[in-house]
Amino acid sequence: MADSCQQTLTPAEERVLAVLRRGQSNRSIAAELVLSPRTVEGHIANLLIKTGCRNRSQLLLWELARR
Repeated sequence: MADSCQQTLTPAEERVLAVLRRGQSNRSIAAELVLSPRTVEGHIANLLIKTGCRNRSQLLLWELARR
């Protein structure tokens, strides 16, 4: 897991991450943010790449550490 983000997160990625923090599924995130589930999958994939995390759990731990 990367210690810091190599690239800046986009506003859309930040919004998805905020809802993901609450433990929501991709489908629930999509419904709340009025996006398609595929778009949410894309944002999460980008977040994983940018942060160097391997899964959603690591991504949430990364998010907690950055605060």
